[in-house]
Amino acid sequence: MTGLHHRVEGTAGGRPLILAPSLGTSSAVWDAQVPALARRRRVIRFDLPGHGGSPAGLLREGATVADLAGLVLALADRLGVDRFAYAGISLGGAVGSWLAVHHPDRVASLALICTSARFADAGQWVQRASSVRAAGTGPLADTAAGRWFTPAFANSPAAQALVADLRGADPASYAACCDALAPFDLRAELPRISAPTLVVAGRADLATPIADARELADRIPGASLVEIAGAAHLAAVERPSAVLTALLEHLDTDAGSAVPTDDASRYAAGLATRRSVLGDAHVDRAVARTTAFTSGFQDFITRYAWGEIWTRPGLSRETRRCLTLTAMIATGRHDEFALHVRAGLQDGLTPEVIEEVLLQSAVYCGVPAANTAFGIADRIIAEETGSAG
Repeated sequence: MTGLHHRVEGTAGGRPLILAPSLGTSSAVWDAQVPALARRRRVIRFDLPGHGGSPAGLLREGATVADLAGLVLALADRLGVDRFAYAGISLGGAVGSWLAVHHPDRVASLALICTSARFADAGQWVQRASSVRAAGTGPLADTAAGRWFTPAFANSPAAQALVADLRGADPASYAACCDALAPFDLRAELPRISAPTLVVAGRADLATPIADARELADRIPGASLVEIAGAAHLAAVERPSAVLTALLEHLDTDAGSAVPTDDASRYAAGLATRRSVLGDAHVDRAVARTTAFTSGFQDFITRYAWGEIWTRPGLSRETRRCLTLTAMIATGRHDEFALHVRAGLQDGLTPEVIEEVLLQSAVYCGVPAANTAFGIADRIIAEETGSAG
């Protein structure tokens, strides 16, 4: 029998990141985050059994979260992935936390999005499984938007597309996933999780309330918690930029971000980081223009700026971008400022964050400098997003 349907995006040499969806949705639930994540990672996203492109019959009646985790490990093994970062929404998060407890050698870092160590009362899931086996997923889909999203977002095209995923899910497979959630209770085992962990919660989430997220963050050693206002259960869809920003910061500071210690590794790490931050096209042009006269300088900035400073784990990638923008404003380096604005937008930096940086710079670098920066940034934001900042 074939395994989970999946998509692999990003560079082949990037560190693997597995993205897991929530019950009732397909891997499209991650559409807004994948382009930025794939710039620096090998992104693997999959569909749950009987959802999206995954075949029915992968789970039996009475399945467990451990069974789902086994399917994920089998997928990783088929792709030649030994150790990976993992981010999962709701049921996908439960699978990730189970893997982090029982297979800590496989999970390099963990992000738990709108999920819980225990999902409501077991009887509710048993009843839901029985109802879906009898009547299909249609009745659930009729009310799904109200459970997944805030009222202001429930009728949006993005919300309705995911509701359509639920209508198209195989009833037996959906019910088997409900079977897996009924007995799931990882609360006592959370302290065993050793992977660096991020917990993300929507403040308006009724399915996995904020108290569940706080319990995860309190019981998992060293875990951090991000609460997102104006978001319900599918926060990654309703507030995509906020979830992306939290993920990028978490992934930048995970256990794989050690500082290189020799010139060769500094250069290799620096070149990879330079490409990640500025984009392949810019770096390829810079390398192509290198002459015998400039080669020493190119080697220096690749090793020192990119390989030694930008790779340090003490600050997130977004924070370093913001500091760089401020320095370019203060010193009047307009071409470099434009370069970093464009690269930042392509890597997940939002216009809202750039606006805050420029406002802060107006106070400490001067209004004329910030005025020029606003003009440059507004033009680039319009080009990149199709609308003015």
